Amino acid sequence: MSVRTPAERSLGRSRLVHILVSGPSMVPTLKHGDHILVRRTGRISPGDVVVGSFPTRPDLLVVKRAVRRVGDGWWLSSDNEAVADDSRRYGPAEVYGRVVLRCWPPRRVGIVSRTDLPGVE
Repeated sequence: MSVRTPAERSLGRSRLVHILVSGPSMVPTLKHGDHILVRRTGRISPGDVVVGSFPTRPDLLVVKRAVRRVGDGWWLSSDNEAVADDSRRYGPAEVYGRVVLRCWPPRRVGIVSRTDLPGVE
């Protein structure tokens, strides 16, 4: 049985998890106050928006963009390049699931996909 981090425990055991986005690191894809649904899965691809934690910050659940697999973890990046609280600062992260839907506020409801990456059409 593996030891779960405080961040992973905060997700519970449900397959779909509701999370409130806090902070500007994923603007414009996700904004402070957006509500998202996360699907707990091992199927992550580069470009996916994911939820995870950094080994040096095991209590903090983060929402970032998966860039590439690095050893046993993922290199994660913020969509907002002005915010550096991602793998540039903390190194590879453990990923717990993929963001699949922005479910609140109503005007922003929609599927979150790799094409949400700034500069990708």
